Amino acid sequence: MEILANGSVTSPRGFSAGATYCGLKTGGLDLCIVYSEHPCTAAGVFTRNRVQAAPIAVCREHLRRGRVQGFVANSGNANACTGEPGVANAREMAALAAARVGLEQDQMLVASTGVIGVPLDMDKVRRGLQSIQLSPEGGHEAARAIITTDTTTKEIAVSLDMEGCTITIGGMCKGSGMIHPNMGTMLAFLTTDAAAEPAFLQEALHQAVDATFNMVTVDGDTSTNDTAVVLANGAAANPVLSADSPSARAFQEALTSVCQYLAIAIARDGEGASKLLTVTVRGAESLSDARLAARTVAGSSLFKAAVYGADPNWGRILAAAGRSGAMVDQTKADIWIGDVALMQGGRILPFDRQQAAANMKGAEVNVLVDLHLGTAEATAWGCDLTERYVEINAEYTT
Repeated sequence: MEILANGSVTSPRGFSAGATYCGLKTGGLDLCIVYSEHPCTAAGVFTRNRVQAAPIAVCREHLRRGRVQGFVANSGNANACTGEPGVANAREMAALAAARVGLEQDQMLVASTGVIGVPLDMDKVRRGLQSIQLSPEGGHEAARAIITTDTTTKEIAVSLDMEGCTITIGGMCKGSGMIHPNMGTMLAFLTTDAAAEPAFLQEALHQAVDATFNMVTVDGDTSTNDTAVVLANGAAANPVLSADSPSARAFQEALTSVCQYLAIAIARDGEGASKLLTVTVRGAESLSDARLAARTVAGSSLFKAAVYGADPNWGRILAAAGRSGAMVDQTKADIWIGDVALMQGGRILPFDRQQAAANMKGAEVNVLVDLHLGTAEATAWGCDLTERYVEINAEYTT
């Protein structure tokens, strides 16, 4: 697998994109279309929050019909908690974007991100969609159009050889705050020129999301809009991928790698964050236990604050693992911060506190918890908790 320089969602064959500023935000691109020249197999996973944005209902409808060939997305307004008018606006947005590229309404997915509870200004959307010009180089513009409090775009593309064909997977996402996906505001869009059966693509996306986006936490809040979709247009002319294909595992690994890159980018760009936090839990009784413990430690406000202050307070790590719901035996656990062991076999070690603190002062902080109860392992990603996070969210709508 090769990471492509300057990769984007339009790196795979047959995809084009474009974006514009329509006025939903105070500045910067805020509306985009991504389109495939060829019919696509599509799959999606969405927030499990019981309060769900209008575009999610529309996406579910369109995915069930199996005719998807593109998506339209806006930032600056989440179109969430907007009632039936919000659903009607999401449907119109999909219809207008579809007509812009010669498709039917149900061939276009739709996504929104931004402030909750504010009606979407459709006059601005209508005007904006008419001005979008699509091109194979438009992927970077699309990535800029979906960001809100993000400080940078998040995008990647990789290529790999499969059964005599070179296939490409591209991806972009947005997310900085309200990030605690459970399938924040998190949107992820993936494209590929591989041909794939619908059931295989859905399962591949599900596995990739569980191992990556669902292992990211910034603030413990699951969004009303969390969305991850993948479009596969088959332009690479590879043998159609199924669960039994010789290349199924290679495709799964590549898709997961793309999602992991994007997931880490979200954690690194958490609102107000100054450090990326990586928590690995190994020796768990089950994969679900490992994931639960890792994400609970990464999401602990107490430990996130300690990371900000470079305070090697290992008790907060063990306490978070213990309340996670995973099986934990405090008499067996090891805890490391970087290369410094703080606890082994349940015994407190006379560790070098200055060295442990030094391991927490850089841009990346790595924590390892070994439960010594089994063979399962998982990694979660988060960030530190700073004053800036409070400032951003204290004035988000004002």
